[in-house]
Amino acid sequence: MSEGRYPGYRYSSWDGSQEINPFDADALMEQMSDELLEEGDIWRALRRMQQWGVQNQNGERIEGLQQMMERVREQRKARQRSYNMDSVMDDIRKKLEQVVEAERSGIQRRVDEAKTDNQPQGQPGQQGQQEQPGSQPDFSKMLEKMAQRKQDFLSQLPKDVPGQIQQLSDYEFMDADARQQFQELLNMLKEQVMQAQFQGIQQSIKDMTPEDLAAIREMVKDLNQMLQQRASGLEPDYQAFKEKHGHFFPPEINSLDELMQYMQEQRARMQAMMNSMSPEQRAELQQMMDQLLQDDRLSWDLAQMGAYLDMMMPMEADGYRFSGSESLSLDQAMDLMGQLRGMDRMEEQMREAQYTGDLSEIDSDQLADLLGPDMKNRLDQLQSITKMLEDAGYIEKKDGRYALTPRGIRRIGQKALHDIFSQLRKDRFGNHATQKRGVGGERTDDTKRYEFGDPFLLDLRKTIMNGVERVGKGSPLQLAPEDFEVYRTELMTQSSTVLMVDMSRSMALRGCFAAAKKVALALNSLIRGQFPRDNLYIVGFSALAHELKAEDLPSLTWNDFDQGTNLQHGLILSRQLLARHKTANKQIIVITDGEPTAHLVPGGNPPYFFTYPPAALTEQLTLKEVNRCTRDGIVINTFMLEQSPLLTSFVQRMSKLNKGRAFYVSPDNLGEYIMIDYVNSKTKRVKG
Repeated sequence: MSEGRYPGYRYSSWDGSQEINPFDADALMEQMSDELLEEGDIWRALRRMQQWGVQNQNGERIEGLQQMMERVREQRKARQRSYNMDSVMDDIRKKLEQVVEAERSGIQRRVDEAKTDNQPQGQPGQQGQQEQPGSQPDFSKMLEKMAQRKQDFLSQLPKDVPGQIQQLSDYEFMDADARQQFQELLNMLKEQVMQAQFQGIQQSIKDMTPEDLAAIREMVKDLNQMLQQRASGLEPDYQAFKEKHGHFFPPEINSLDELMQYMQEQRARMQAMMNSMSPEQRAELQQMMDQLLQDDRLSWDLAQMGAYLDMMMPMEADGYRFSGSESLSLDQAMDLMGQLRGMDRMEEQMREAQYTGDLSEIDSDQLADLLGPDMKNRLDQLQSITKMLEDAGYIEKKDGRYALTPRGIRRIGQKALHDIFSQLRKDRFGNHATQKRGVGGERTDDTKRYEFGDPFLLDLRKTIMNGVERVGKGSPLQLAPEDFEVYRTELMTQSSTVLMVDMSRSMALRGCFAAAKKVALALNSLIRGQFPRDNLYIVGFSALAHELKAEDLPSLTWNDFDQGTNLQHGLILSRQLLARHKTANKQIIVITDGEPTAHLVPGGNPPYFFTYPPAALTEQLTLKEVNRCTRDGIVINTFMLEQSPLLTSFVQRMSKLNKGRAFYVSPDNLGEYIMIDYVNSKTKRVKG
């Protein structure tokens, strides 16, 4: 592959996750051609392709943003159908039940062990033995009484999690394992509550020492000072804060605004989780979190931080409806909230990209994190569409918007030409004029013996061989006049053509305008490619006539013009354009769906007169211009896209004056008729 032909290709090792792009720039241009002919807006065509994707002839496709958004929605719904958000408190309640059960078992074990230890040796199982006067009280009975009080206390624990945590925090455990389980549970809950505020400092708060807690207090205090300065209109020194406390946060945060956004996102996750719970569970969780920090100055500092953040960067955190049964711990629920909110943002980014056309605003790395590398590959494919078209030279950016290049316009013309000729039956396209060989014109590959009057286009090789065949071997070779071999010539007519395209409102309403525009592009491509010496002009006419450039055709829309069919002005402009050339063959091809309804009014305001049904004066002035074209040797061929009586009657009178031809065609075969007519009129062989 040459670098010039395929610019921008990069190669990397295959890891199994990549997808081969099923399209190249040529295929993409073909996909967009019909839309460009219909809408005339490259920006809109690109956006529509980004929105709905593209599919090639093999059924392979690049997914559009609509399909990607649907995938995001399905993934979000799948999570909501799987989990039960109220199970967060159930998980904590279950862990508390395990602590209580461990304590109950430990109490009973202590009692049983005390009974065994206090039983007199040699008299196992002896009952009813009376204490001797002056003996020590039975320790096992004291332990039983204390154990019973603790069992009663455990039986009377509140049903709610915060109440249980509060009472167990003041409770003196008899079982060491139960005490350790409860302390680990408290540490875990504190860690998760802190995690909700400071995602990313998990390692710093596990097994938190008093020194660790003091460092967090100092960080929150310094953060509140920065927020207070920002609220007062001052710009705090974020870099100094980062140097001191940066280890608490992800390293990519480089400004106070980014830190505020980050902090609010963590708080929003917690709020979204609580909003997704039932009111009872939500109140229970809130009470538990307040209780875990109630004896800590940090609770006040965090509340102050939240107030500053909400004032400067209001937080939105809607809840989600869950219908599943799978349980979640508090930290799992927080992670799930992060995923769901990330999907919300991803969908919003995709929706915004549909309107702006800027896919770079979609965070592809986050998309991969949320939905896997396959989704990132799909987005990369979609993003590559514009780059492929730019690298191929089909589009370019002008003033912040994409536009077709000349090469892109030619490509659309070639596609239109291919579409038109692909509709032809094989036994029709061969119907060219009989080949006649003769003098003058373009050289062919055939040769003949020279005759007087022939252009002296000598075929030297055949001329020498003719001399050798005549005299045989030897040198020097003496050539005679009859040895000279010359190339035959083909007489190619040179034409000057104006394609007049009706751009009145009815053309669009009847679905004819896109077909007419396709013909204009195809005819331009045909002439530029096969008949480069010909002259082609394109004139659009509605209330007034305008010359159109080939490069303007793809972006042309019917509503660029006013109401009315001013055939008179179109013929005047066409005749003026054809007067620039001395060619003997001049023609005007008119594509219209209606009779003339407007004519010029010199010096008028507006400079034209329009009425429907058409006025007699409009028809008279138009036929007068037909007569002028006829005197100038200009043939007018008309293609009618409607067969109304008024149009048919007018075209018949016009054809009678001009001796041109008139056709009634549908938009589907309009191009077929015009292309065949143009090609068939091009070539004549002159007998030689």
